[in-house]
Amino acid sequence: MTGFQTIDYIIFAAYGLLILSVGLWVSRGKKGESKSAEDYFLAGKSLPFWAIGASLIAANISAEQFIGMSGSGFAVGLAIASYEWMGALTLIIVAKFFLPIFIRQGLFTIPEFIEKRFNTNLKTILAVFWVALFIFVNLTSVLFLGAKALDTILGNGDGSTMLAFMLGLAFFSAAYSIWGGLSAVAWTDVIQVVLLVLGGFITTFIALDYVTPDGGILAGIDHVYDVASEKFHMIIQRDDPEFMNLPGIGVIIGGLWVANIYYFGFNQYIIQRALAARSLAEAQKGLAFAAILKLLIPIFVVAPGIIAFVMYTQPAGTASIGGIQEVFTLPDGSINYDISYPWLIKSFIPVGIKGLVVAALTAAIVSSLASMLNSTATIFTMDIYKPYFSKRKDGSDLVNVGRITAVIALIIAIVLAPALKTMPQMFQYIQEYTGVVSPGILAVFLLGLFWKRTNTKAAIIGVLSSIPVALLLKFLPIEMPFLDQMLYTSLITMAVIVMVSLMTAKTDEDPKAIPLPASTFKTTANFNIIAYAVMLVLVILYTVFW
Repeated sequence: MTGFQTIDYIIFAAYGLLILSVGLWVSRGKKGESKSAEDYFLAGKSLPFWAIGASLIAANISAEQFIGMSGSGFAVGLAIASYEWMGALTLIIVAKFFLPIFIRQGLFTIPEFIEKRFNTNLKTILAVFWVALFIFVNLTSVLFLGAKALDTILGNGDGSTMLAFMLGLAFFSAAYSIWGGLSAVAWTDVIQVVLLVLGGFITTFIALDYVTPDGGILAGIDHVYDVASEKFHMIIQRDDPEFMNLPGIGVIIGGLWVANIYYFGFNQYIIQRALAARSLAEAQKGLAFAAILKLLIPIFVVAPGIIAFVMYTQPAGTASIGGIQEVFTLPDGSINYDISYPWLIKSFIPVGIKGLVVAALTAAIVSSLASMLNSTATIFTMDIYKPYFSKRKDGSDLVNVGRITAVIALIIAIVLAPALKTMPQMFQYIQEYTGVVSPGILAVFLLGLFWKRTNTKAAIIGVLSSIPVALLLKFLPIEMPFLDQMLYTSLITMAVIVMVSLMTAKTDEDPKAIPLPASTFKTTANFNIIAYAVMLVLVILYTVFW
């Protein structure tokens, strides 16, 4: 195992300098003018499709995928890739059916839609939900996983340097994103996504070359598939110990739709890029571009975990690497799945390239942190501070409040992140605890968008009742996969909203219902071609790896 050498540090430092320089360059304002809220939170609504797609993927792919999903690849196998491949189809659905409504409403934030469709009270409830979720789940988990990865690669791997890495990641992401807003985040993401994809492929190919004594990438693919053929099924059986995380066919027709539609359609730090597009058509092309990239992601975030599993089960066949089982085994005898990706980097990536690969991993972490910080600041400032606390009618205080909010959110996340060290599969942890909140929010949005009789009272009762329903299903003494819990919570919440609406609505159409003529969902020929191509590829993938 070769650690970082001088050339690696130079490459890593060059990456850091490039991102900071670009971030600060695009953050500069016009002489004598201060940034407006639209400039800061929506990049002046100037983003082209390729920047939207690249930035969305950079925000989406983080330590959660590189570390958490790779760890789940070790534990579960290719089935965990459903989050990415089904996500590609979800992006197409969001682009066609949700974006036209959001962009024509001129939204800054997703909670703002709730205010326009229902009322300010419900918007505030959901804004508080989102700010809490971003800080206590998303920011903390990305900081923890990112620091864990860097501690494994650059430190002693015993956790002694994790706080230092947390602080480093936090400072780096804050250095340009807090000052520059979404513009700095989005344009640096274009660089970061190229780097993280390149670094991810390099790691996968080098690991494949080392997985057999004789080497060779193609031979490595054959060997991995032969040794771990049980890891290459998208639909796992009920007797599989991981069934509770990925419940067989239910992944395709069940709760994963709740997770994905919520995440890509109503998650501020994802959809904010599309809201900053030059036009609706540009936003839709951006999401279609992101869908194409989504199809590639399992190659470099799931495959490394499966390769690490093969090396763990057959250490004698791995080139000159001993003690693999000891590395992955915790003191209590359990397996530390989430070190799969950083361990591969530390063990097999050669000097020089290692600096590039670690820079790519850091890019994935930093881009997500920057996105989450910006979106946390956007929701708090526009949906909580502005209507309740702002005293300036010209909005001149909003940008500074957003910056202060981001700093406070980051400090809270740094303090809380170490508490996550006992979680065995961080990716599943993130999905499970997000799943307590997301089903109710999704139910409110879907019915608010597409059922005109939905009223405010029903939406408030529905979203508030969804939390106890989710917790009840989670903690009842019944064996139910958390994805199924999400599906049932969402369906029950929809039923509550429908019943309350029918009992309380005075007319067949709520006064705030959004008119949806057929022309709303018309898309360009280029978008349609990409959409059909994505669906065809998905059919092939699920047929081959069923």
